[in-house]
Amino acid sequence: MAIIIGSLLLGIGVNGFLVPNHLIDGGILGIALILHYFFDFQTGITMVALSLPICIYASMNKRGYFFSSLQGLLVSSLFVDLLAPLRSQIYLSNLLSALIGGVIIGTGVGLMLRYQTSTGGTDLLAKIISKTFTVDIAIIIIAIDGLIVLASLTLLPLNSVLYSCVAITTVGLTTSMIGGK
Repeated sequence: MAIIIGSLLLGIGVNGFLVPNHLIDGGILGIALILHYFFDFQTGITMVALSLPICIYASMNKRGYFFSSLQGLLVSSLFVDLLAPLRSQIYLSNLLSALIGGVIIGTGVGLMLRYQTSTGGTDLLAKIISKTFTVDIAIIIIAIDGLIVLASLTLLPLNSVLYSCVAITTVGLTTSMIGGK
C-alpha cells in the first residue's frame, strides 16, 4: 500500500507542481526531468533506465531493499507517466508550486522509506548511506539533489534553479519527518 500511495503522491507532485513551472527535483527524478524538458523524454521511463544500475548495486548489498525498491521504482515511474495530463491542470506561482510539490513528493518518498521501500533511485542510495553512516537521510538527499541542481545551472534559467532548490529542500525535510532515519 505504501508503494501505491507514495507513488501516487510522487506522480501528483511532479506533474501537478514541478513540470508546469519547469522545476526539477534532485536525484534520478531531477535528471529525468531535465531530459524531459530538453529532449521530451518520458519522465517515468527515463527514471527506470537511470535507476536500474542503483537497484542492481542495492541487490548486492541489501536484497530486501532491492525487491521492494524495484517495485517502488516501477510503480512510481508508471504513476509519473500516467499522471502527465496534470501538467496542464494546475497553475500556481513558482514558490507555491515548489512548496506544495515539495511537500507532496516528500510525503510520498517518506512514506515509502518508512515502509522499507523507495523509488529505487537516489532515495535508495540515500537510505543505504543513512543506515551505514548514521547520517540523517534529509542531509544526504539534499546533498545529492543539490549536485543535480548545480549541474542544471547551465541548462535551466536561474529562476527555475532557485525555486527548484526550494522544492528540493522541502522534499528533503518532509521526507525526513515522515520517513525518519
